[in-house]
Amino acid sequence: MVVAVDGPAAAGKGTLARRLAAELGLPHLDTGLLYRATGRRVLDAGGDPRDPAIAEAAARALLPADLARGDLRGPEADAASSAVAAIPAVRAALLDWQREFGRRHGAVLDGRDIGTVVFPDAPVKLFVTASAEERARRRFRELQARGVAADPAQVLAELQARDAQDSRRAVAPLVPAADAVVLDTSDLDADAAFAAALRVVRARFGG
Repeated sequence: MVVAVDGPAAAGKGTLARRLAAELGLPHLDTGLLYRATGRRVLDAGGDPRDPAIAEAAARALLPADLARGDLRGPEADAASSAVAAIPAVRAALLDWQREFGRRHGAVLDGRDIGTVVFPDAPVKLFVTASAEERARRRFRELQARGVAADPAQVLAELQARDAQDSRRAVAPLVPAADAVVLDTSDLDADAAFAAALRVVRARFGG
């Protein structure tokens, strides 16, 4: 069983995917962490995340421990992640890693191209979204909770820039798979979003 959960930043897909994985007894993989960790490796080395050669080398050197770092969130990490994710060689380097994770025992994977590229034949595909304003409010609250100083207007601008880069990139752009169920969480809390997603999963698997 593979469940693909895609969507833009701060739509709630990570929280939803973790809860689905726990409910279904499946491993969970936040594939965005792969790109965040790659971007962080490039920054640590003083490199430019937009440099294809440097970014690909960082992706191929990625270790499981890199995904557990505590500095993979925030504006700098967001920008670096989006930059490396636009590089075809980086996506190719990380594709097999993601597919092997899902094939091993089944999984719930969340990201931006799970249903379109990583597992195009996944039996369940969800595209989780929300308005840019609502997502920016969520991201701002998240930053506040972590004690990170942030300006609401800047958070919205950065999120919109990230959306534009992710949706317009030439390789694996952020778009719903043709057979994905679109779940707009703008007016849903986490429990309501989870209930809606679980109904979709159970309908597909007849459980």
